[in-house]
Amino acid sequence: MKFLFDFMDKNIAPLFEKGGKLERLYPLFEAGDTFTRTPAEVTPSAPHVRDSIDQKRLMVFVVYALLPCLFFGMWNAGHLFNINNNVEGATFLTDMLRGATMVLPIVMVSYMVGGVWEVLFAIVRRHEINEGFLVTGMLFPLVLPPTLPLWQVAIGISFGIIIGKEIFGGVGYNILNPALTGRAFLFFAYPAQISGDKVWIGSAKTTLDNSLLGTVAENVDGVTAATPLAVAAAAEQGSSAIQALADSGFDLWNMTVGTISGCIGSTSVIAILIGMAFLLITGIASWRVMLSGVIGVVVIGALFNALPAEKFSAFSQLPFYYHLVMGGFLFGIVFMATDPVSCAATNTGKYIYGFLIGGLTVVIRVANPAYPEGAMLAILFMNVMAPLIDHFVVQSHIKKRTAYARALNHA
Repeated sequence: MKFLFDFMDKNIAPLFEKGGKLERLYPLFEAGDTFTRTPAEVTPSAPHVRDSIDQKRLMVFVVYALLPCLFFGMWNAGHLFNINNNVEGATFLTDMLRGATMVLPIVMVSYMVGGVWEVLFAIVRRHEINEGFLVTGMLFPLVLPPTLPLWQVAIGISFGIIIGKEIFGGVGYNILNPALTGRAFLFFAYPAQISGDKVWIGSAKTTLDNSLLGTVAENVDGVTAATPLAVAAAAEQGSSAIQALADSGFDLWNMTVGTISGCIGSTSVIAILIGMAFLLITGIASWRVMLSGVIGVVVIGALFNALPAEKFSAFSQLPFYYHLVMGGFLFGIVFMATDPVSCAATNTGKYIYGFLIGGLTVVIRVANPAYPEGAMLAILFMNVMAPLIDHFVVQSHIKKRTAYARALNHA
């Protein structure tokens, strides 16, 4: 390997460096070189900081944490397809394979199309290709239904990268989470394909006989599979949202395990908690944002529960722990709200930021029956508010220190 690296340094690298024939393509060479080996560059002058973590490792760790959600999402997509299309002889393997045929193309399109935009902007701006897209390219597919057309995946990731990040100057300058920005665009631009009762479970148009994927016993043109949030939001005033969920086959157990309809990566609380544990153990994500987000759901959920049941929607009477296991709140607070670029930077600000995300999620779900999933809008709104939160926190610290200094001078 040393011989190969020496050959690259002497014969290949000069072509991409300043003055070389392929100078404009340096970002591509640099990305491949740093991906395959540790960069040889060192800090030329003091101060020197030695640490085992860098941006590339940080982003790769987040991808590792997302893998349980990805694998479970693949299995769940295939499992629900096989159940609802009466597939004969379905097993764990056939569920995984079927799910892979549904989910992996979405992931591949997300990485390929988004990668093209990343490379294009890096070449035009003449800077390195940032590793942040490793996370965005994985996060975006996991917040989509498994039946979304691939051309919409391409449009959504393009919008998220360009409008959500590059228009602000790239990684480190964006105020919005790019994956959520792309998802929000698809929700409002193509609501029929990303919401409703018939987008969550694939249907078989023709009889398929395959020893690996199983045999579809009968053709199914469409499968109605409302999500728990949609069921709770549709419950009539004065009725029980819990009973409405039970009548539709949803309970705390299957909503925690994740064997329900929903976005690819956000249905399983168990898979999310495994990823969360990895992020917390490695110190990658902020526990302050996660903890305060859950507290926000608990507090605001309890306040809604205190309202007269006969005067408010059935959704308002849903216990807080249902809000935690339904929809994309846990996935969002663990993997998206903790984005170090778009979340609050101060420790106090992180508590405020997370609490407001949790509280706004419940408020949007209860107060807007047309949009029962409030986590996405809550996170995006607080992304915009994060700099303002940090500003007030810093100003508060300055005032306290100024008052303390004045007190010392008078002493």
